[in-house]
Amino acid sequence: MRHGKYRFIVGFLALPLILYAVFVISPFVQAFQISMTDWSGLVGTAKFVGLDNFQRLWESADFWNALRHNIYMLLAIPVITLGLGLFFAFMLNVGGKRKKNEVVTGVTGSKFYRFVYFFPQVISITIIAVIWFNIYNPDPNDGMLNSLLGAVGLDSLQNAWLGEKSIALLCISAVMVWANVGFYVVLFSAAMASIPREIYEAALLDGANRFHTFFRITLPLLWDTVQTGWVYMGIIALDAFALVQIMSVNNGGPDGATDVMPLRLYQTAFRDSQFGYASAMGIAMLIVTMAFAVLTMRFARRERIEF
Repeated sequence: MRHGKYRFIVGFLALPLILYAVFVISPFVQAFQISMTDWSGLVGTAKFVGLDNFQRLWESADFWNALRHNIYMLLAIPVITLGLGLFFAFMLNVGGKRKKNEVVTGVTGSKFYRFVYFFPQVISITIIAVIWFNIYNPDPNDGMLNSLLGAVGLDSLQNAWLGEKSIALLCISAVMVWANVGFYVVLFSAAMASIPREIYEAALLDGANRFHTFFRITLPLLWDTVQTGWVYMGIIALDAFALVQIMSVNNGGPDGATDVMPLRLYQTAFRDSQFGYASAMGIAMLIVTMAFAVLTMRFARRERIEF
């Protein structure tokens, strides 16, 4: 009987594992093989160069500049996005005024607010980038942001935005937060809906305020969801390819101020025809992404709270 059970399990998992190996594992192995060559991507022959591409990568100022920007986004964007998602979800679920028959209520129209927050998720990232590119347009007559600032008498705050080296990356990061926070509002709202209302009611009746209920009840009970969301949001922050390519000045400008690793890899492979060197960048990105995921899952681990 046990032998038959294992045979069934192996037969059930064989096809998915084969597909995963062919379409996921195999490309990574091929990328590592290509990174050890000088293949241009245009001819069939390639010379084995060993670790020369990785040494070149280590000595590249452009690569470290792009990596620095990705690390900045990795540290800032998940914190802001998940923080806003938790705040809005908490307000939607337990931030309403107390009613006679209910101690804990959400704000009026919470379902409509969830729809509004989630709306950017149904829009293509390309469309989002184009919309915000026009919002940041420095022309005070065409750019929505500068036009709005001028209309309310704040002409001194008008800026080139994406053309200003010191704030260009901040502008793109703000768009990334705006585009993703709605998903986590809905995700955290669904998770909060599973928390028994009696827990909140008991805490509020004992004199706890919303600040205490959030940090002592909501956040600990949602920690597994937050941890998973942190990993996903970190991977999104390590990408940022589409937003930077469409919104930035001269693909990563001005003067490399918005350059990121995926864009640098794309330009190296398809513009400069250096697939071997670009594959080395891909391997470096894989290492950074895996290290982030492992460290997050390791240091954010805590005992599971049952309710």
